[in-house]
Amino acid sequence: MKILAVNRKARFEYELLERLVVGLALLGSEVKSVRQGRVSFGDGHVAFHDGEAYLVEVHIAPYENAGYAGHDPLRRRKLLLHRRELARWRTKVTEKGLTLVPLAIGVEGNWIKVEIALARGKKLHDKRETIKQRTLDRETMAELKGKR
Repeated sequence: MKILAVNRKARFEYELLERLVVGLALLGSEVKSVRQGRVSFGDGHVAFHDGEAYLVEVHIAPYENAGYAGHDPLRRRKLLLHRRELARWRTKVTEKGLTLVPLAIGVEGNWIKVEIALARGKKLHDKRETIKQRTLDRETMAELKGKR
């Protein structure tokens, strides 16, 4: 899958448990905008409604050349999952503290796909540990570069 937009905040805010790449039902102007990489995840998540899964709170900027056939940037977008996958993920989300978050949007062949993950929110001390680890990694890489 060729990645077009990444939700960098998700890896920091959540502990990722399972991942899945699913299809996304979009309008024509949304496809053009996604191919340009004009996607903002913000507080995006997956919500279940009437036996379907929807991607909500993800902003896809309006396409400039859409004319009258534009789209609402924050509308709910249907995720294309098999019935068994949908039931399995829905039962997991009903567990305490779990949610489905989008990680990336990309192109696979001619299809726009979204990578979602089952996630558990990190506590403050876990976030501090992540920052500390990132700083240590950065320092070691700088030292290795300096020795070369």
